[in-house]
Order: sequence, then structure tokens, then C-alpha cells
Amino acid sequence: MTQSPSRPGLGIFWMILTGLCFVAVTALVKTLGGRIPAAESAFLRYVIGLVFLIPAWSALRAAQMTPRLWKLHALRGAFHTGGVMLWFYAMTRIPIAEVTAMNYLNPVYVTVLAVFILGEKLAIRRILAICAALFGALLILRPGFRELDPGHIAMLATALFFAGSYLMAKMFSGEQSATVVVALLSITVTIGLAPFAIAVWVWPSWSDLLILAAVAFFATAGHYTMTLAFAAAPVAVTQPVTFLQLVWSVALGALFFGEPADPWVIAGGSLIIGAVVFITWREAVLKRRVTPAVPETKS
Repeated sequence: MTQSPSRPGLGIFWMILTGLCFVAVTALVKTLGGRIPAAESAFLRYVIGLVFLIPAWSALRAAQMTPRLWKLHALRGAFHTGGVMLWFYAMTRIPIAEVTAMNYLNPVYVTVLAVFILGEKLAIRRILAICAALFGALLILRPGFRELDPGHIAMLATALFFAGSYLMAKMFSGEQSATVVVALLSITVTIGLAPFAIAVWVWPSWSDLLILAAVAFFATAGHYTMTLAFAAAPVAVTQPVTFLQLVWSVALGALFFGEPADPWVIAGGSLIIGAVVFITWREAVLKRRVTPAVPETKS
């Protein structure tokens, strides 16, 4: 079997589109404000998103499921449910740039958890990169120098939940197609969010439903273009492009949401991104893939 030739230019192009799609998701969720509870917003986003997965139903019906796979998918759905709810909550509490910057912690958490779950070993270089990323998080949060919002705590937990979700997917990714994995994630998260959404339910307006439909569309499109980026070029090439998401988030926050650019957030986010890019590059050199691209862990 011949390997497809690497096309870095095309891979970077698709990853730029991926970043734009996920920044659009972030901005649209931000416009909802507190009109709809976070759990309900997340639930409606996934319910609407099921429509975009209709082409996957045939593959889902043909999938060979075992009790072990059902348990792993259910556990992944539980992790992702917690992460999605907390992410939607954080968007109503803290600036877009801070949400985006702290979202870069997901791959760092994955690298650490992989030691305990997948038996990965941490070389000194990766340990130093992790320490640099954590220092970047401290620059963003600045505990003791400003009052921390519950949204900051929610984002720290969000990254942890999404890291758990990604590692669950790694455990069965070689056994099932990406189509089946994505479809089952959407179904399990929709089911997991349902009781939380019902508990805080308020009837959304048609305009809010339209916004959530746009969220579902851009999230689905982002995952699709990200897949095209990975097919065109190695992750080590496309990963640095995710830095643009922070740039666009800072610009959106300043222009449309009255959130002035915070140099501490930019510095901390840049440090985290640098650490993630280094870890990804080292994995490419060692020809293994553990650390996810940042958008992979998003809702």
C-alpha cells in the first residue's frame, strides 16, 4: 500500500478553515449569553447536530459492537458530556480569548494521563514542555493577583474531561471507523446531556435555536476540515496553525464583545501552544501519535 504524498500547503489551508469554524462556534455560543442554561444549550447543540450525521447511520448499523466497546463508548460519552457542559458554562463567564487559550491545555492533560492509562513514558524534554504549559496557565489565571471566576475553574475541568474523552477514543480507534466513533460520541453525549438539560429547561426562542443550529453546523464542518487537514499533511505541520485561533479569538472579543486584549492571556496562551507544538513534534520524530490536535477535543 502506497502512502499518500504529504501536501503541507493544503494541510495548512484546511487547518486554517478548521480554526475559523471553531472560533465561529465559540463566538456563537458567546452570543447566547445566559439566556439558555449551559446544559440545555449543549443538549440542543448536539440534538441539532445529529441531523448532520444522517449519512453515518448506515455505517453505524453495520458496526460490530461488543460489550467492551459499549462500555468504552459509554465512558467516553460521560467524559465528553461533562466537558461540553463546563465549556458552555465557561463561555458565559469569561472572555473568549481566555476560553481559547485554556483550551490548549487539553493536549497537555492527554500527555500526562497517557502515562497512567496507556503506559506512555515521559522523557525529560516532554516533562519540561508540560511544566512550561502549566506556567502558561498560571500566567492566564494569575491566582493571587486577580479574583478567579468560576468559569476559569470550569475550563480547567473542561480540559481534563476532554482529555479523558480523547484517551477513551484512543483505546478503540483502531477497531472502528472514524465515522462510527464520531456518530456514537454524538449519540452518547446527547443522551448524557438530556437529564441535565431537562432539570434546568427554559423554552428557547427561534433566534436562539437558529444560533445553536449554526453552532452545530460549524462544529461539524470544523471536524470535517480537520480530517482533511490530517489527510493532507502530518499533525506536526498543521498543529502550529492552531495558534491563529487565539489571534482570532482576541480580535473577536475586542471587536464584538467589549473584551480588551489581555497581554497576560496572549503570553500564557502562546507558551501553552509552544509546549503543545514541541510535544507534537517530538511524537512525530518518534513516529507515534498520542497528543491530539487542539480542535480534536472541542465540542
